[in-house]
Amino acid sequence: MTSPKRLPAIFFGHGSPMIALETNDTTKTWARIAAQIEKDFGKPKAILCVSAHWLTRGTAVTAMTQPRTIHDFGAFPQALFDVQYPAPGSPDLAKRVQELLAPTPVILDDQVWGLDHGTWSVLCKAFPLADVPVVQLSIDATKPPAWHFDLARKLATLRDEGVLVIGTGNIVHNLPAMDWSNRDCPPFDWAARFNDHIRQAIVDDAPERAVNYEALGDDAAKAVPSPDHYWPLLYVLGARLPGDKPVFLPDHIEHGSLSMTSVVLAA
Repeated sequence: MTSPKRLPAIFFGHGSPMIALETNDTTKTWARIAAQIEKDFGKPKAILCVSAHWLTRGTAVTAMTQPRTIHDFGAFPQALFDVQYPAPGSPDLAKRVQELLAPTPVILDDQVWGLDHGTWSVLCKAFPLADVPVVQLSIDATKPPAWHFDLARKLATLRDEGVLVIGTGNIVHNLPAMDWSNRDCPPFDWAARFNDHIRQAIVDDAPERAVNYEALGDDAAKAVPSPDHYWPLLYVLGARLPGDKPVFLPDHIEHGSLSMTSVVLAA
């Protein structure tokens, strides 16, 4: 029996950090998703985020009371570096994550990391008041896809504890192939095929097809030239529970090879 207060698990296709300075259909959709969550469930007690931009050897979780806003990018306008997302942290949630993921060792990081742009560029649009505590879980870059999915299954119980579990990255993320001059150009054939395949795997509740994405050969090699932006999806799929149905909003590809497809998994 599902809890009436069970929060969704959400994967956000976060795109460029410049989205933090924009107001467009994607950011408006993120805001509507958050507003619907607050309407249906009340404000989350906390958010646990897996971002494409915190890769580690081993596993760590932010455990500081006030995580800093990390500007982990290069040649962007000063306005983007000026963005702050002053959400509190949650040492208690960090310890709970450490407990749930045992026997995998989890470092409680109270000084090194914070909130990187994979997290705050989404949350500044979805939860602009920055009044929900946020904890980030790192991605162990030494592990294979199945390991990440299996680890994330241990996080599903947080959804019944008032925690919103999210991942931020991109299903298709090939920056060199992007048509930077045209955000709205048609997607490359390989990008559309790969995005559609993974989308269908989610619809069919067949996570093994998403975990084994490399079986798609050349399409996968082009769509996921490095796995960092893809891995967060596996954490959200790992946190999926029986009865969850997917809603894909937004659901499109920008610049030919940057998927903004997001998915909300909820009963």
